[in-house]
Amino acid sequence: MNRDRVSALLRDFAGKRILVIGDLMLDEFLWGKVSRISPEAPVPVVEVVKEEWFPGGAANVARNLAEFSKNVRIMGVTGQCAHAEHLKRLLTSEGINVEAVQSHACYQTIVKTRIIARQQHVVRIDREKKLEVRPEHAAAALAQLEALLPEIDAIIVEDYGKGMLAQSFAAAICELANRAGRILAVDPNPHNPLAWRHVSVIKPNRVEAFASAGLPVTDPVDPPERDEALLKAGRVLSEKWQADNLLITLGEQGVLLFRHGAAPYHAPTRAQKVFDVSGAGDTVIALFTLALSAGATPPEAAEIANHASGVVVGKLGTATVTPEELLASFEG
Repeated sequence: MNRDRVSALLRDFAGKRILVIGDLMLDEFLWGKVSRISPEAPVPVVEVVKEEWFPGGAANVARNLAEFSKNVRIMGVTGQCAHAEHLKRLLTSEGINVEAVQSHACYQTIVKTRIIARQQHVVRIDREKKLEVRPEHAAAALAQLEALLPEIDAIIVEDYGKGMLAQSFAAAICELANRAGRILAVDPNPHNPLAWRHVSVIKPNRVEAFASAGLPVTDPVDPPERDEALLKAGRVLSEKWQADNLLITLGEQGVLLFRHGAAPYHAPTRAQKVFDVSGAGDTVIALFTLALSAGATPPEAAEIANHASGVVVGKLGTATVTPEELLASFEG
């Protein structure tokens, strides 16, 4: 892709209206330094010098989208607590519409705390309880989705396996999106095996792809177009999910795109340096969906998503990519 084509698509991104549905989280980062070992146990003592909070999980997908469009909505559930209010404030501050977020006292807001010293990840602390979304709350979410369909161009479903998505809810999303002719992108979770049917794109990573296909994971082969085990997983999943596009993220190998009637398309990684891979998959699904909604071909969307993830892995923490950084990546 040349710079002019990318630039034209980026201009179109600004007007796209995207809804993100999925498991919402609050990411907390405690940055510090280590100068001694605790006298109480053989563990480092981290002196905290900075605290940061970011939207996590499906909320990080929305945050990636908000760099390119100010027409982003998010749907999910949280508890009724200070963490939930903090998460909604963070989202609102980035221009993300949170009117479809339900907060109920029967749920616990998921919080993931990462302690980092001298750019080294020391430990992660998870505060979560798997959701069991009540039928009345799922019904309310579907009613909201049906009402929003005339106002959106695409839906991204982000499944972190925390309980937001059950089979009946997933099937209803597919039916509503297909009936309305909307782009539907899914980031699946093999620990929550759902039957996704006739979606625009589904995006597992390599390990998730093998797990979802019921195949043993093998070592990567270069180039991926000659990785017979990976190609078999792609064929199995293409038949299983019947998606228009199957996009498998491959870490340091980039991404591999499967389409019916076409040879697999490989976009090699564009990362110049890798500091933190957390959230890179969120960036891929966000930018691939935006590109599709703006009229990009699937290979063009794969290239854009791949370049974007190459930028974010070069940053520490739950990061996003800006339009300027994305364009510069293509210039490089």
